[in-house]
Amino acid sequence: MKNEDMLAVLKALSNETRLNILCWLSEPDKLHKDLPSEIQVEFPGGVCVADIQEKAGLAQSVISTYLSSMQKIGLLESRRYGQWTYYRRNEGAIDNFLEEFAAGMQAKKL
Repeated sequence: MKNEDMLAVLKALSNETRLNILCWLSEPDKLHKDLPSEIQVEFPGGVCVADIQEKAGLAQSVISTYLSSMQKIGLLESRRYGQWTYYRRNEGAIDNFLEEFAAGMQAKKL
C-alpha cells in the first residue's frame, strides 16, 4: 500500500462519524431492518444508507458523502438496488491496511 493510500485511510478514519460507520458496519445485523431477500443473498452484510443515516443522526447528503469517500479509498463496497444503495465493509482492504499500518509502526532494528 502506498503512503498516500495509507494517509487517505487515516484521514477518513480521523472523522468520528466515519470511524463510527466503519465500526457499525462490522455488525450489520444491528443496523438494518427488514432487508429484501435478494440483498441478503447477493450482497450479505449490506446496510441501506437510510439505516446508517438514522443511526448517525446526520443529514442524508452528509452520510452519502462520507460513504462515497470511504468507498473510493477501498474501505467499503456498495451495491445499488432500485432506488436504494447498500454499503458493507471491504474486509480484505481493511485487513490489508491494518497489517501494513502495524508493520510500518514497528521499530526497525539496526
